[in-house]
Amino acid sequence: VQLVESGGGLVQPGGSLRLSCAASGFTFSSFAMRWYRQAPGKERELVAGISSAGGSTNYADSVKGRFTISRDNAKNTVYLQMNSLKPEDTAVYYCYALRVVMGYWGQGTQVTVSS
Repeated sequence: VQLVESGGGLVQPGGSLRLSCAASGFTFSSFAMRWYRQAPGKERELVAGISSAGGSTNYADSVKGRFTISRDNAKNTVYLQMNSLKPEDTAVYYCYALRVVMGYWGQGTQVTVSS
């Protein structure tokens, strides 16, 4: 099982980034997917989630209206489009695959929002 995040980097406040998480080794289309983030000295927090078929999404209040989660089951990939980025969005972003009691984590990708 592998979840490989990419797309992180350094961006100025107000900028955009698109994170990707490529999955392999399991039936991706059967799993709900989530994005979490963890800032230095803080607990890991849920940012966004999407159902297995992509018909249902949910977001943390702090990112609603700025972030969009989506998935392409044909490509075994989940995305997080992040717009209007703020310094407080700086964190390591992780994707997470969830099905009942099974869960898999990616290794994370760093997002830094700074001028």
